Amino acid sequence: MNIFVIGANGQIGRHLVKSLIDQGNEVTAGIRKNSQAAFFEELGAKTVSLDLEYDDINDISEKIKDADKVVFTAGSGGHTGADQTIIIDLDGAVKSIEASKKAGTKHFVLVSSFDTRRSAFEGDLKPYTIAKHYADVHLRDSGLPYTIVHPGLLTNDDGLGKVEIAEEVERGKVPRQDVANVIQEVLNNDGKIGQEFQVVSGDIEIKEAVEQFNN
Repeated sequence: MNIFVIGANGQIGRHLVKSLIDQGNEVTAGIRKNSQAAFFEELGAKTVSLDLEYDDINDISEKIKDADKVVFTAGSGGHTGADQTIIIDLDGAVKSIEASKKAGTKHFVLVSSFDTRRSAFEGDLKPYTIAKHYADVHLRDSGLPYTIVHPGLLTNDDGLGKVEIAEEVERGKVPRQDVANVIQEVLNNDGKIGQEFQVVSGDIEIKEAVEQFNN
């Protein structure tokens, strides 16, 4: 399986690329800076320069055209303003979705935020939640085969290997490594196409949790 990871240099992205390579997949890491390439090349992944702010749909489509599946795990980060949130988390996601349609991508996995319903539009994270909401809406309406993953509060703790997955779960924490492993299982299972779920740490082995979930 040939997989392109957009936002590969993020913390989830790094875990994901390593896991996918270890599993024997061909992986291309979409990175913004050439200085980020060495980490991925040492793992055995290819790298491609991809700038979600300045690359247009045609640029992105050309870069991902050889991939069977695409994962979007990019984000503007917690230290940027609302402008970068709109540019990366909304417009970057929409351009990537449209580029994937053009490239004939078989499965697009979007890492969203925990709750992107309109009822969650409040507080300091309101611009971020709005951006994620409309990126999710665009993907659902795109006609592209997709899965949307809504992780809880992300931590850098070592992965536990066990999660809770449901359409709606109680808000909680989840290690980034476990989220990456959930994405890996989603990519391995075409039955997950068309599904959308929240994920937090829990008591069920990741592979089993992914397989059991249906919505």
